[in-house]
Amino acid sequence: MEKVRLGVVGVGWFGTELTHAARKTGLADVVACFARSDERRRAFAEEHECRAVDSLDALLEDPAIEGVLVATPHSTHGPIIERAASAGKHVFVEKPLALTVRSAVRAIEVTEAAGVTLQVGHNVRRRPANRRIKAMLDAGELGTLLALQGFYGSAFGFSPALPPWRRDPAESPAGGMTAFGVHTVDTFNYFAGRARRVSAFSKQVAGFLPIDDATAVMIEYESGPVALLGTSYFVPYTDVLTVYGSGGSAWSEADGTRLSLQGRDDETRHGQELEPLDTVVDEMAEFARCVRQGGRPETGGPEGLEVAAVMEAVLESGASGRSVELSERRAQRG
Repeated sequence: MEKVRLGVVGVGWFGTELTHAARKTGLADVVACFARSDERRRAFAEEHECRAVDSLDALLEDPAIEGVLVATPHSTHGPIIERAASAGKHVFVEKPLALTVRSAVRAIEVTEAAGVTLQVGHNVRRRPANRRIKAMLDAGELGTLLALQGFYGSAFGFSPALPPWRRDPAESPAGGMTAFGVHTVDTFNYFAGRARRVSAFSKQVAGFLPIDDATAVMIEYESGPVALLGTSYFVPYTDVLTVYGSGGSAWSEADGTRLSLQGRDDETRHGQELEPLDTVVDEMAEFARCVRQGGRPETGGPEGLEVAAVMEAVLESGASGRSVELSERRAQRG
């Protein structure tokens, strides 16, 4: 397969990660980059041996570029996707797809109308432990799924290198939700299907930054289970996800590299062997195949939209103090 030629928009930490991952697939190459800072894009281009372009329009008008990797502040995702789709470029966008349902719907509409791929970077569901849990749920090995629990957070909020936009409550509503919690939301959706109702608390406990220090979310799913999700930008790195079934429970830990199971009659957990997987390389390979061969990515527009709907409900519930029905969010799609 001829390598897919990509341009990266946003040359920070994750723009770099996506560039490395795309090249590791052997299916794609990053040939150009754009960032608003001339100094940063030129430094990136030199380090990664690609062309620096001086405007987003210049990148999108380049006929040699087939797709774009978008790793920019959250509020810019929708407008960049619209411009890229209008230029006929396939789009991989880092999560979340958008901060609002309306913006997510628009992104889906423009990419579908243009006939280009839209893939959202929800890679956490691809972690080996999460893949195994999903297979066990589908096979009925954990019985009836009753509840899910997860906490995903880190102390990034204390880092002097934290980009200013991540300190902005408009870009990081509900604190760690947009950086971490949305990954857990997507993984829960992967396990349980669409959410029905959301209730949330999100607040500044200590006020380290203008964003919320702690967020807790309760979710009820259309398929029956309930979930509890927590996240923060101000705690030691934690990423634990637990699935509770009538026949057994499963724990995904250590970035999904460790899986523990406990059957209904077991007194303790027991570990399971897993094959390692670079989830970002895996999703980059899927993106390249979709661009070159067609097909729909696993986490495309509809999956990104469901996360945006939950995120909007979290914000509304946190502000109003009441539960929010997801049907209210989905009704805004028209």
